[in-house]
Amino acid sequence: MNIMTPIKLLPARERVAAALREAIITHAIEPGEELTLKETAASLGVSITPVREAFQILSRDGLIELRLNKGAVVLGITEKRIRDHYVTRAILEREAAKAVCREGADLTLIKNAYNQADIALKNQNVLQYSNYNQAFHMEIWNACGNEKIKEILSGLWNGLSMGHKDTKESYARVSMAEHKLIMEALEARDESRAGELMEAHIMRSLANVLTHLAV
Repeated sequence: MNIMTPIKLLPARERVAAALREAIITHAIEPGEELTLKETAASLGVSITPVREAFQILSRDGLIELRLNKGAVVLGITEKRIRDHYVTRAILEREAAKAVCREGADLTLIKNAYNQADIALKNQNVLQYSNYNQAFHMEIWNACGNEKIKEILSGLWNGLSMGHKDTKESYARVSMAEHKLIMEALEARDESRAGELMEAHIMRSLANVLTHLAV
């Protein structure tokens, strides 16, 4: 029997940044829209402080322009900016997966996140799946032993990379199937395969996201 332990999620500022980044990339929030600290905090169910910190992260990414005491305005998103984002993630996540194998890292927390994601999907709970999907990736970053990789990837996280025609459930099923192969490679300590599968996983997410630019 698998022993379940509580999952860890990203800090609040990075969860907020991820939610906003996903909305900007998928055009759920359009260029030119204004974001206020108070309204954003209320819509995401958090305090103003992590929203203010998230705005700083997104400003550095060039996704929003800060307005003094007025929140921020959303800037345009280009295909190149999206590609640069995902290619950077792919390189770092590939290396993290390889390092987990190379260093013989403890897989307990990675496996726990994977198992809970599987249960959430079988229960058709996509919201929980999204959290466990995040935890699966995060535990790989934690286990790789490279704090700089973990720090950068935490700041790049953008949630489920759904395509224009994807439903949340269909996306989750594809993602889970890819996680299964990655988990097997990690357990086999197959460094090359784990890295290749993780890179393919992120680049497939890029292809999904780019469908939003084609409509």
